Amino acid sequence: MDDAPRRTIPIKLDVPRERRGDLHQTKTQFLHCANRTSEWAWRYDDYCVTSKSKAENALYSELREETDLTANLVQKGIRRAIEAVTSGVEKLKDGEKTSQPEFDSWSVVYDKRSATFNDDHATLSTPNGRITAEYVLPPKEEREETPFGRYYENDDWDASSATLQYDDREDTFYLHVTLKNPDYTVDGTEYQEASHDDDGAENGVVLGVDLNVTGAFAVTSTGEFIGSADYLTHKRAQCEQRRARLQQVGTRSAHLTIQSIGSKFSDWSLDWLHNRANNLIAEAQSADADGIIFENLDHIRENIANGSKFQQWAYAKFVELVEYKVESTELFVDFVNPAYTSQRCSHCGFTHEDNRDDKEFMCQDCGYDVNADYNAAKNIANRYCGYIHRGQKSRGGWAISQLALKSGMLNVNGEYTPAELLG
Repeated sequence: MDDAPRRTIPIKLDVPRERRGDLHQTKTQFLHCANRTSEWAWRYDDYCVTSKSKAENALYSELREETDLTANLVQKGIRRAIEAVTSGVEKLKDGEKTSQPEFDSWSVVYDKRSATFNDDHATLSTPNGRITAEYVLPPKEEREETPFGRYYENDDWDASSATLQYDDREDTFYLHVTLKNPDYTVDGTEYQEASHDDDGAENGVVLGVDLNVTGAFAVTSTGEFIGSADYLTHKRAQCEQRRARLQQVGTRSAHLTIQSIGSKFSDWSLDWLHNRANNLIAEAQSADADGIIFENLDHIRENIANGSKFQQWAYAKFVELVEYKVESTELFVDFVNPAYTSQRCSHCGFTHEDNRDDKEFMCQDCGYDVNADYNAAKNIANRYCGYIHRGQKSRGGWAISQLALKSGMLNVNGEYTPAELLG
């Protein structure tokens, strides 16, 4: 709940020397998003815009083009500015003098979509990929009475967001982590934010997603086949063939038609990807999932390295749209290492290159026979569950996780729960 008690604790970070520049670059681009938004929203001669959704609709695409930030960090920059503009509007209403907010202090706002908060380190999103920063902490026995020991290491408190700051004099980065208590009482009334299992460990469900160059565009661990990669490629080929014919004509009229075709196809493909992203989010919500898990984006680009730049753009844009759209939901997006997800049997775990033959998957050990993309989607989700099982914290802050299947849930220990018993 929004009124849950919060504590913010500063944690000194040990940032690798070769990655420090990435954090400074993140700050520069984050503040650019905030200042561009502030300039757009602050209007003396008309009215100030205080709607986050209006600001995002107007500026998000431009700022994505102007920066190398992830979708989440762009949105955080926009929202930070709108919050400041809203505060300024309230001051004006109260008769106080104020001016357009300007952002120049060193800070970047992170949440669970752009950072992970682990026991002894954090990973932070930057324009050049995620970096791992170790926490600089006193010995275990000396920090029990420190804020870190009382709150961060206390299972009752969950890290929900953080602000990264830099001390120029010390040449040191600090992460100011905000934690909130998911179980608390107010005036004797108990409130709960998270579901728990019998052991009291927070539990979550993830939906694995396998993206493909051929066949279904996206396949989920629940067996949902979303869109057709072949259809998308076919539409692109039609557009290219028509452009090629017009280029041979060579007239000004033909040149203008080529430009029109390109614009129309760009609009169509973006709309198609928007709809597929909506389909995926709807499937995740239907499965009562908490998170959507992809293979990491570098692997997606490698998968289509021999394909067209359009294919590379389409898959990256799809993931970006999903990340953007989940901001208005309770879902999150995260990624796993893709190694052997297409060769591993999701039923018994046996891994061999002969298991997969194009879209067919048959385990050479146990005989499990299934669509290869569906098998990969389950492996993607199961790998994330295994990651949590080994003691890492999920993007949702869980201690335990399970993956959504066609007709139930499966945890990392292989224990299956049918759908009829989940209610």
